[in-house]
Amino acid sequence: MQTGIKPIRVWDLPTRLFHWSLVASFATAFLTAESEKLRDVHVIAGYTLAGLIVFRLLWGFVGGAHSRFADFLPTPRKVIGYLKSLINGEPQHYVGHNPAGALAIFALLGLGFTSAASGWAVYEDMGGQFMEGLHEVASNGMMAVVVIHIAGVIVSSWLHRENLVLAMITGWKKLRNENPAG
Repeated sequence: MQTGIKPIRVWDLPTRLFHWSLVASFATAFLTAESEKLRDVHVIAGYTLAGLIVFRLLWGFVGGAHSRFADFLPTPRKVIGYLKSLINGEPQHYVGHNPAGALAIFALLGLGFTSAASGWAVYEDMGGQFMEGLHEVASNGMMAVVVIHIAGVIVSSWLHRENLVLAMITGWKKLRNENPAG
């Protein structure tokens, strides 16, 4: 192991299982959205996504330290400061979620909830065209945030020289001897 680097447990198992289960359920729902033949798969994936979001909302208050919303609340000041640090080429390092990632998380939870709730309404023939439109906008918005999130993970992994995807699989990050912001 390199000098000045120590492994640290960041992501607990429930957070990691939530993350990858959300990836699978959203991808399944998104990819089956236009298929009448796979409508049941789409609906089950949507219900799964809704259940996962309910779990994550609860876990955001009682989960591990870096899973709690209080640990990564993305205030405008924090987000602007973090984005400025990226532009200046001296990115602030966070042990848990950085402010831009936190913003993505809250957007994904909100859009996922809206997509699931409006999808349920459409399935139950409630709300007509409005709910169908809301469901489509929320789902496409969620996909847009997913793409931005993936790009952010790639950029952050490169800038900080750490594999964030591996950290979300194993739960461990390698912390350098520096003063992380959070």
